Amino acid sequence: GVMINAIDVKNMGFAYTKEQWIFRDLNFSIAPGSVFAILGPNGKGKTTLLKSILGLLSPQEGSVIFRGQSAFVPQLFSVTFAYSVLDMVVMGRAKQIGLFSQPSKADYGSAYEALKRFGLEELAERPFSDLSGGQRQLVIIARALVAEAQILILDEPTSALDLKNQELILQWIHRLSKEEGLTILFTTHHPHHALSVADHALLMFEHDDYTFGTIGETLCEENLMRLYGIAIKHLSFEHDGKAAHTLTPVFMKQRK
Repeated sequence: GVMINAIDVKNMGFAYTKEQWIFRDLNFSIAPGSVFAILGPNGKGKTTLLKSILGLLSPQEGSVIFRGQSAFVPQLFSVTFAYSVLDMVVMGRAKQIGLFSQPSKADYGSAYEALKRFGLEELAERPFSDLSGGQRQLVIIARALVAEAQILILDEPTSALDLKNQELILQWIHRLSKEEGLTILFTTHHPHHALSVADHALLMFEHDDYTFGTIGETLCEENLMRLYGIAIKHLSFEHDGKAAHTLTPVFMKQRK
């Protein structure tokens, strides 16, 4: 049968001013249940592309088709109101609740269940602002899940986190895709994060120059050098008796 994609981006182009394209003629599709990474240096349009896909910006050209309910997980944010963790998650039910109704017992029930999946149920009554970065990021993912989303879109989900929490978020991205069949699209600064969890990647070099393909095809040393302007080496090693591999930037000490 014909593969039905979760997301199809066709000939998409966005410009802030007439001749200043941020990207143009962009085409890619994302298979359901797969993980898709968007990589590029700052200022090359990763966030603009996300906003265009989400419909927060209107592209001048092309179209995006979603098959399934999507939810957006923004970059780690701080909340000025003293919302409890549970209330933050219940807000994910907004569509189901309707504008003027109060969340029902069932809404709170599914919010609590979502927290439980991430092992955060102990924190339900705590103020969201008291949480660590990693916990906060998971609460916002829980909120996306109670919105009954099949497609999760995450903007740099690991950028403000320490290494242990980066690993935690990556494990959850992997698990939600492989075990629950969610389609996950995320932007990242870290090619080794894409290598560890993504199936496909989009590398944004210039507004009219990009490459899209499997992780193996796209994340080669040559492409990454061109993308970041610095040598990035592919390293293979053994870990826990298994073959493992990673990408690492080569930061050279300047020798006199």
